[in-house]
Amino acid sequence: MITLVQNAHNYLERTAIKSNDQSYTYEQLLTTSKNIALALLDGKTNLNEAPVAFLVPPGFNYVAIQWGIWRAGGIAVPLCVKHPLTSIQYVIDDTRASTIVFSANFKNLLEPLFKRSEIQFLSSENFTDQHGSLPEIDADQRAMILYTSGTTGNPKGVVTTHKNIEAQITSLTTSWDWSKEDHILNVLPMHHVHGIINVLSCALWSGACCEFLGKFSGDNVFQIFCKNEVNVFMAVPTIYYKLITFFNDTTPQNQQQITTALKQFRFMVSGSAALPISVMENWKKISGHTLLERYGMTEMGMAISNPYNGERRPGHIGQPLAKVQIRLADENNKEVADGISGEIQVKGPNIFKEYWHKPEATKDTFTEDGWFKTGDIAALDEGSYKILGRNSVDIIKSGGYKISALEIEEVLRSHPQIKDCGVVGIPNDEWGEIIGASLVLDTKDFDIEALKVWLKEKLPGYKSPRKYIFQEDLPRNVMGKVTKNELKKLFVD
Repeated sequence: MITLVQNAHNYLERTAIKSNDQSYTYEQLLTTSKNIALALLDGKTNLNEAPVAFLVPPGFNYVAIQWGIWRAGGIAVPLCVKHPLTSIQYVIDDTRASTIVFSANFKNLLEPLFKRSEIQFLSSENFTDQHGSLPEIDADQRAMILYTSGTTGNPKGVVTTHKNIEAQITSLTTSWDWSKEDHILNVLPMHHVHGIINVLSCALWSGACCEFLGKFSGDNVFQIFCKNEVNVFMAVPTIYYKLITFFNDTTPQNQQQITTALKQFRFMVSGSAALPISVMENWKKISGHTLLERYGMTEMGMAISNPYNGERRPGHIGQPLAKVQIRLADENNKEVADGISGEIQVKGPNIFKEYWHKPEATKDTFTEDGWFKTGDIAALDEGSYKILGRNSVDIIKSGGYKISALEIEEVLRSHPQIKDCGVVGIPNDEWGEIIGASLVLDTKDFDIEALKVWLKEKLPGYKSPRKYIFQEDLPRNVMGKVTKNELKKLFVD
């Protein structure tokens, strides 16, 4: 039995999911997921790790289908509800999924694929009561394929086993004191580890309630918060920025009500992208909470976190989570001395099994002695890790210097007329790379020469941008991460 599913038997009468103004108990989740599992088996004894893709909006049906695939012995492949058909087709073709479960609102999108005879399409609305027994699932079986964000190349399918998923969940539920009394609002994409593991699976492991938001807006989120049921929240920096903007534009009466509700929360988390210090500070003024920053990847779930109890340092990601080993290594995969920056490398039961059908890519991402190479550069600063950037896109190599794009972005965001920014390295024959900055402004009257003078007091000359462009918003993926390769193209073109 899958431990996550087994745990649900301890909470049968408790509310597991709230979505579309309805509440569903753990007993309903177990019953519905069993019916789906039996329908997927269709007389077979075990799906034997066959990939099953599903395109379903976040909510009770999403969770029941995910669990149903697992309980039938299949590999769950959640598809992104915001992706165009070409991106969805890429995942279907790459996984070679022969079964796709979809909800009615995606029928028109998927219709061009219906003619493919090798794929079975099942409507999520047509599952009925079934009778039969389910297979025993081994913890080492492949359970899920999630795709990397593709910010540095074609997305790769990250395969995790049930044992990997359990390790990812328990490191968080232990470190963040989850309990059955918790109630979390899930506003995150459900094809990503942040929404699936950190929010949904941690809640269900603990006997807590996971509530799904129908349509995102600041008003909708704060209305739910003001019911005083939700006590845990996790989001990406972009969402916190939008909530702050809504708060600043609403009435003083609403502001007081929102602040009163937020102060009752147990804790709040930010992740999936670097949290600007300005956002952290503004959110603390509104809510009374210092956002907990953590660090993770699709390939490992979470690995490092600021403490649940203890000081959360702005610009830092904290210490290793339970049962996770961390080291910083140089370009030869040798551990660096304290105070020296290096690549974050990770070991632990949370680490993924493989990239789907990519044995060479899998081999290349591990050292000879089994450390997973994240590609992220960090330094240990007074006992807390600080991210300096991603090796390939956030570390700019200019004139012999290795420069952190994130450091420059943080300085630029502190300028009163700059709402947001993205910094990249632009190929240059003389310097190797020069620094380019894309600015999202809070004003139409902006003096770039005055900015350059202002920067001289904040940064050494070799860290100052040489080229600027202005945008209404930065190019982002669905998790709110700035797609640096797209940004680079704008400068090059």
